[in-house]
Amino acid sequence: MDNAVIRSLSGGVNQSGVRDYNERLLLTLLQRNGPTAGSELARLANLSPQTISIILREMEAEGLLERGTPIKGKVGKPSVPMHLAENGVLSLGCKIGRRSAVLLLADFRGTVRQELQLTYEYPLPGPIFTFLQEGLKTILAACSPTERQRICGIGIGLPFELWRWNELVGPPSDDFVSWKDVDFVAELAKFTDLPVSMVNDATAGCQAEQIYGRGKEFRDYAYFFIGAFIGGGIVLNHSVYQGHHGNAGALGSLRSFGPQGESQQLIDTASIHLLEARLAENGHDPRDLWAQPQDWSRFSRFVDPWLGRTAQELARASLSVCAVIDFEAILIDGAFPEMVKHDLVERTRRYLVNQDMRGLIAPRIEAGAVGGNARALGAAASPLFERYFMNASIRL
Repeated sequence: MDNAVIRSLSGGVNQSGVRDYNERLLLTLLQRNGPTAGSELARLANLSPQTISIILREMEAEGLLERGTPIKGKVGKPSVPMHLAENGVLSLGCKIGRRSAVLLLADFRGTVRQELQLTYEYPLPGPIFTFLQEGLKTILAACSPTERQRICGIGIGLPFELWRWNELVGPPSDDFVSWKDVDFVAELAKFTDLPVSMVNDATAGCQAEQIYGRGKEFRDYAYFFIGAFIGGGIVLNHSVYQGHHGNAGALGSLRSFGPQGESQQLIDTASIHLLEARLAENGHDPRDLWAQPQDWSRFSRFVDPWLGRTAQELARASLSVCAVIDFEAILIDGAFPEMVKHDLVERTRRYLVNQDMRGLIAPRIEAGAVGGNARALGAAASPLFERYFMNASIRL
């Protein structure tokens, strides 16, 4: 014990630190609750009305907040709800997936202003960075000078250890393996001076669900996003938890079993790439799964057995994560049509009933609300979490 490292708790906070915390708190309350009067914000934040009034006036002057229509009919002066300014802050988000990359511009409220997409057989560094460079030029050219000044950063959502994908998707390409040596921030710095936030793509999806979806309904939940590969995220005490290495919620790595009882991971047993392979084996083009708007009805004889197995795997995985943390809910979303998502959620609920739940309390199984664009929108939210909203790293 003499040589044990004693980790520090949080440091002291000066007056400016307290002010920053309070501003983040009010912005987060407005984001979660919608337009809210100052008196109600004072109650929710446990701050004095005078303090709230000062902070709100300053953020309004900065263009972060706007006044709503006064509400009359009560004793005293009409109350004026405040809300996030539509053009208060803009951010860019990019999702790099197995079949496509998406670059979008979103505003403070999560509305997507512009969106570009690149499709490919496999994601390789050269085409990805060309897409980002040209895409940034296109998006910025369509923005007014004021809008360009309001862009606070760019978030990049991509799987960690991207270079390991070649073991799953096949191509023995040196270019693909070269992802291991790519410094994403340095590459982006060659053509933009915007601050860059890196986040796991599934964690980004969880961030989008937390800030724009059903995250307001639950204190603690686990989040599964089913794309070409399944991934996940974790929310604790209303905050997305990323962990020491930013890899918390790597739910795709949960243990599973193959047809012969061999050890596999959830990514091998509950991902859309399995459905792609089945379609290809039967002469169909798997890229049709990703065509927009998505319609999987013509593939129902392949989709149905895929849904059955995926639901079984999700039921088992849900209990596994609840054995570690007592989650109140499991949220399921993915890059598939809404009808497929709700069918998957319902099947997962039914399979959960038949699992061995000794010592466990069954969580609620619910559908996520953001949908297929969650990873790109969540990536765009990363700069907002870092600069404006409350997150797990902010402490008093």
